[in-house]
Amino acid sequence: MKNTDLQALAQAVEQLIQRNAELKAQNTSLREERRQLVEKNQIAQQKVVAMISQLRALEQDS
Repeated sequence: MKNTDLQALAQAVEQLIQRNAELKAQNTSLREERRQLVEKNQIAQQKVVAMISQLRALEQDS
């Protein structure tokens, strides 16, 4: 291998390492966003269940 080939290879490896780090950071961010959305979804589901229970209780009182 020529010196220029080694330099090009080293540069490509460095770019891949940087891209990998960026993708890992993005993955971490997306996982956190997903966790928050799942949590919000669970809260919304709990509120809906509570509202349904309240409506049923009102219906029985009538």
